[in-house]
Amino acid sequence: MSERTDASETARRLVEANRYMTLATADAGGRPWASPVWYAPVGDGAFLWVSDPEARHSRNIARRPEVAIVVFDSTVPVGGAEALYCDAVAEQLAGPALEEGIAAFSRHSEAGGAKAWAPEDVSPPARLRLYRATVTSSSVLGPGDRRLPVTPRDGA
Repeated sequence: MSERTDASETARRLVEANRYMTLATADAGGRPWASPVWYAPVGDGAFLWVSDPEARHSRNIARRPEVAIVVFDSTVPVGGAEALYCDAVAEQLAGPALEEGIAAFSRHSEAGGAKAWAPEDVSPPARLRLYRATVTSSSVLGPGDRRLPVTPRDGA
């Protein structure tokens, strides 16, 4: 099996096995901020989550949509780390993209034993909104702390 195939399988497994990602944003001046968010993976290379548009990471996305994402299992013993690193572009969804996105988010939520979601749950006057990060590049942590590239069609 090639490193690229191993990287793709690792990425897919990490996305399927975990529920939270670390979302890294920066404000207009470049000050970084990291937030854990519960996510729903969508196809190859996108993540959905709901958030208050007044949350620091949401305000950062409104000003600077470029984000970084890490998905990892923090319970593994020292030396057993695996991680998926992504560069992405994030946005608050509206219109037809909101309709499609909330349906996918709701399916994932219900499959995990949580509530169903509808467009009115993430539209004014509701407090939360639906966001999507579209991955532009990704890699996984490989042997010797090397990053192994993953293509969007092969993994997240």
